[in-house]
Amino acid sequence: MEVILGAPRGFCAGVVRAIDIVELCLERFGAPVYVRHEIVHNPFVVEDLRRKGAIFVEDLDEVPQGQLVVFSAHGVPPTVRAHAQRRKLRVIDATCPLVTKVHLEALKFAKDGYSVILVGHRNHPEVVGTMGEAPEATLLVGTVDEAMAVQPRDPDRVVVLTQTTLSVDDTREVLEALRRRFPSLMVRNDICYATTNRQAAVKALAKEVDVVLVIGAQNSSNCNRLREVAEAAGVPAHLVNGPQDLRPEHLDAARRVGVISGASTPELLVKAVVQKLQPESVRQMEVIQENMTFVLPRQLR
Repeated sequence: MEVILGAPRGFCAGVVRAIDIVELCLERFGAPVYVRHEIVHNPFVVEDLRRKGAIFVEDLDEVPQGQLVVFSAHGVPPTVRAHAQRRKLRVIDATCPLVTKVHLEALKFAKDGYSVILVGHRNHPEVVGTMGEAPEATLLVGTVDEAMAVQPRDPDRVVVLTQTTLSVDDTREVLEALRRRFPSLMVRNDICYATTNRQAAVKALAKEVDVVLVIGAQNSSNCNRLREVAEAAGVPAHLVNGPQDLRPEHLDAARRVGVISGASTPELLVKAVVQKLQPESVRQMEVIQENMTFVLPRQLR
């Protein structure tokens, strides 16, 4: 068996920043440090931070008054920020800067009188946060059928924004449907560089291998999209979070196995999967190099 590693893979700049924020808070302020929602969608990362003293909560009422709370990389709606202020919580925001950009776009266009169509997955934390910026002006669309049915207030003043972790190809179809309906549509395609690059890598892998293993969590949007992109290219694909999830039927006598990981997956899980596969050879296929970094919040600089 040969293993071909897709690249880029693994942590993006927003995930690195978010994890660094929690670890720095633990180092500087001591445990416990409360984190609203999983800091990133990977159980290995969450459990590692929990062992170090992080406490993950879904409701700010679980955080003792006056304590430190970190907002996850996915972002939060303004109502959550207001709730934190009422409870006198010390807040450090680990929202990915590229998600913050989408929040600011939603706010700006709503204030300018536009209807905001957000392309994204219902109930995903990132979508909940973005929609919360201008709920009265924002309409959520997830499919082409929904794009054909959506009814903005003024068809001549419509802007479309996107969740950062969507399928590039599926989103293109939704945007094309919206453009056909609204000729004056303004488009802000906000799918992030890391999502785009990893999907390009998995497409390249799919041309070379018999099966693709995507290393990542079941609740990770970008990991699920990688699996779907591989399957759309005609290659069987399986989402596994680590070597413990591997099954004989995943390989099905494959001679070439492609391995890639989502933007919230640590590289050590990739290495552990490769080690369990015991391949005769391993090589890397890199489609683009990444060198993006984000600055820390001012409280931690």
